[in-house]
Amino acid sequence: MSEKIEILVLPGDGIGTEVVPVAVAVMRAAAARTGLQLAFSEALIGGTAIDRTGSPLPDETVERARRARAVLLGAVGGPKWDALPTRERPERGLLGLRAALGLFANLRPALLFAPLADASSLKPELVAGLDLLIVRELTGGIYFGEPRGIETVNNERRGFNTDVYTEHEIDRIARVAFDLARKRNHRLCSVDKANVLEVTQLWREVVTGVGADYPDVELSHMYVDNAGMQLVRAPKQFDVMVTGNLFGDILSDVAAMLTGSLGMLPSASLAADGAGLYEPVHGSAPDIAGQDKANPLATILSAAMLFRYSLDAPAAADAIEAAVDRVLEAGYRTGDILGSGDRTGLRLVGTREMGERVIEQLESAP
Repeated sequence: MSEKIEILVLPGDGIGTEVVPVAVAVMRAAAARTGLQLAFSEALIGGTAIDRTGSPLPDETVERARRARAVLLGAVGGPKWDALPTRERPERGLLGLRAALGLFANLRPALLFAPLADASSLKPELVAGLDLLIVRELTGGIYFGEPRGIETVNNERRGFNTDVYTEHEIDRIARVAFDLARKRNHRLCSVDKANVLEVTQLWREVVTGVGADYPDVELSHMYVDNAGMQLVRAPKQFDVMVTGNLFGDILSDVAAMLTGSLGMLPSASLAADGAGLYEPVHGSAPDIAGQDKANPLATILSAAMLFRYSLDAPAAADAIEAAVDRVLEAGYRTGDILGSGDRTGLRLVGTREMGERVIEQLESAP
């Protein structure tokens, strides 16, 4: 019998505790189809970890994450912990884990499943067939730059953060994006604000230099404000987009709405040594937590990315994505993707049933 592959599961907070078990069940079904032996274990992160250990990222979680082949995470945060100092809030647990594992490359695909064309915020003809990938640098930029803080100057408070990137940080994320563009449609758009920010002037210079090593990839540059506008004007003009931490965070959420809901957008965060963290882009959604209303498909699709990038099991990833497509084609919807138009033939389901339908499709597929 082959050795079992260790997957660390971090449900986190809010709806994370609902969508992650559903995704794990789907992973078990996909693994059974492909003969993979998986072993799942669970650890604490975020607000739940604060409540139980006093830290948003316990040392034990970091050590177990380093030993695992990959990590599947739900969500962190919630109003319960909003009053805590910034460095002690649940979100610092996620940022800390990314840094501890060296997860510098965040991949956020925006793929519109055909049955959801009417659920997008844009006209169906603008998004039909949409398939773009946002590559976000994850461990640098303004989220990690120092100095940072709030201080009192001349009897008033002043907040400050530092947006900083080194050449090697830009070089390595650019190469990830170029490599991915080579596997897709050979087009890469680098997003910056080089007209006003020196850090992104350097970004543009380095990305342009890396582009010389990829003559088969068409490189373009776009200011972030224009990129945001173009995503909602003509999103299919993009293939792969690469950008820094802050801009990538914002643009990927914009792209999510093109697919119908944040509940449909998965992500992968990868390290140079092959480590991977997989999570839905949506947050902890405390307003619907515990009500069996959350859409688990972003987490399920994140699990598909886990099979593809960390387990080198594209057949399992393809099977999951195809099962999701068939469930949507059959008319099953959670509330966030139900749409506001003609709902004839659609059936509203909860978190657990949506997962069960995906597993049914996995197990019945030839």
